[in-house]
Amino acid sequence: MDLYEIRGGRLDVIAEEGELSRESTTMETYNVAAGSGARTARDVSTFQRFSIGTNESLRFEPCEASTPSPTGAEDGCGDDDDDDDVFKEEDTESEINSIRNRLQGKVVEMENFAGHLEEIFLTVEENFGRQEQHLEQHYNDVLQTLSQRYDERGAALEEEKKSKLEALYKQLLACGRALDSSKELIESAQEVYRSQDKRLFLKTVMPTVKRIEEYAKEDPDLTLATRLEFNTPLADLSDVKTMMDSINVVPAPSAPVINPQMPNSATQTSLRVCWSLFSDDTVEYYELYYRPVLEDTPADSTCAPHESKVKVKETHCTVTDLLPNAQYELWVTATNTTGISPASEKALYMTVPSPPVIKQRECTSCPEAALIRWDSGNTNPVDSYTVELSETETDGTESSITESIVAVPSCQCLIQLQAGRRYLISVRAVNIGGPSDRSEVITVSTTGTFFHLLEDTAHPCLSISEDGFTIFYGDEELPISAMALDDNTFFTRCVAVLGDLIPVRGRHYWEVEVDDGTEFRIGIAYEDTERNAYLGANSSSWCMRHILSPTRHKYEFLHNGWSPDLRITVNPVRIGVALDYNRGTLSFFNVNLEQHLHTFQCNFQSHVQPCFSLDNPGALTVHNGIEAPEYAFM
Repeated sequence: MDLYEIRGGRLDVIAEEGELSRESTTMETYNVAAGSGARTARDVSTFQRFSIGTNESLRFEPCEASTPSPTGAEDGCGDDDDDDDVFKEEDTESEINSIRNRLQGKVVEMENFAGHLEEIFLTVEENFGRQEQHLEQHYNDVLQTLSQRYDERGAALEEEKKSKLEALYKQLLACGRALDSSKELIESAQEVYRSQDKRLFLKTVMPTVKRIEEYAKEDPDLTLATRLEFNTPLADLSDVKTMMDSINVVPAPSAPVINPQMPNSATQTSLRVCWSLFSDDTVEYYELYYRPVLEDTPADSTCAPHESKVKVKETHCTVTDLLPNAQYELWVTATNTTGISPASEKALYMTVPSPPVIKQRECTSCPEAALIRWDSGNTNPVDSYTVELSETETDGTESSITESIVAVPSCQCLIQLQAGRRYLISVRAVNIGGPSDRSEVITVSTTGTFFHLLEDTAHPCLSISEDGFTIFYGDEELPISAMALDDNTFFTRCVAVLGDLIPVRGRHYWEVEVDDGTEFRIGIAYEDTERNAYLGANSSSWCMRHILSPTRHKYEFLHNGWSPDLRITVNPVRIGVALDYNRGTLSFFNVNLEQHLHTFQCNFQSHVQPCFSLDNPGALTVHNGIEAPEYAFM
């Protein structure tokens, strides 16, 4: 805020920093002091508080008191010219709006930065969770391995213990048998020694002595059959050590999975790409690769389109500086301190199409509808089109209400409208990436029937003006060989051309301006009418014909080669044509006289088109898009 202080008849501006907020900020009361000398409190004019609102003007409330200035002028709250110059309402509003816009811009930047921080926070939290799961998995693996080693070592010790005990038991049994044999031999020797029968003694002493000698020759094995110590081999914990070391080593990530393109995820020059990682891998950053898909690219890799890449930390990325309505091939890799993952499978994304181009010369309308045609404007096919229309207000401005016709499959659309209105119509092309910018807007009026002449149906001798509403027939004649008689596109015998009438059953009206010296045929015909026949000479056309004779102007109303006998006394130079599908009538009028000339009663099997023919050199002008007079459909 600015504090203004007046000293000695001179205005000094003291700028102070303040804080603006979206709410009204109250500025404290300040004093305006006049004169260079010291003044008492009586001579001080006090401005009351005023507020600055974000959407309000600077407002001053009336002063409580005022003191005359030294010059004698009344020093009021809104009467001083200097005060008016200092506190101009427009300048203050402009300054407030400028500061508010800057604050809003800062708020947007802070919101974007906060969103980015939130994404990073989520990424860090996700990586921490994965690392925690990874550490827990390693811990469980180490415990499982150690438990397995313990079980294996315990089973080996049990087997060794069993074998030692069996060996000692066998040795104990052998010792017992040896002791039994010794005891038996000693007892036998004692019995021989105590025997009183000398004859028996001599008989048994020698075998006993021999047995004792043989037993004495045996060397008893007094060593233990097994060692008392158990084998204690060093446990092979190399795999455990490897696992323990791998706790501090993050494994290389697995291949990411790139997501299919989501609707409305692109612009004409950018793509938003998302992918996922379906594992607990820790990732430091991702690298997204992309390149355009060109249909005419040969198989030779040297001619492949340039490959670009973007490094990001999140699982999404917006790729910019792309071509409109172009198909791009994308794939992504994940990287951490250990290495790079395999590439994901390639995905195809498309940018938004270019705006279509409305063919204004081929658009037609009537009071009830309009037929809009356009070129796609894109090399690659699009999914559909959206036609947008809005009415214009009475002052010519566009209405705030816009209607949309969606999912139009082809490059034309028949739109039902209200009569007597003006519409602004545009078209958007749509693909999986989203809608394009809207095409150039055209104005369609439903005051009357509007159409252009179809140049591709015109006889080679006819010329059509630049605006498409006047035809000329010159003096030059083309040879028959210059005409493709087997082509049923343009007229070859009758010097005629068709008009592109909207295919809507209802009421249509247009006017034709001719000269007295021009022979002509004007009327309607089916689209497939014979091109090598005259208008009105067959069952597929109806026309009014003007013939010049030496004595008078003759008029015929022809259909299938027949005309009623009618005489027109005043030569019409502006002829009105009224077509009514519902009543099955085709009427002609002298516009200048508002005179009815003739009416055909027709049973139209299909839609018809206006037709115009010149039978001698001259010109003819079509006027359409005009409101039908009341007498045309009475």
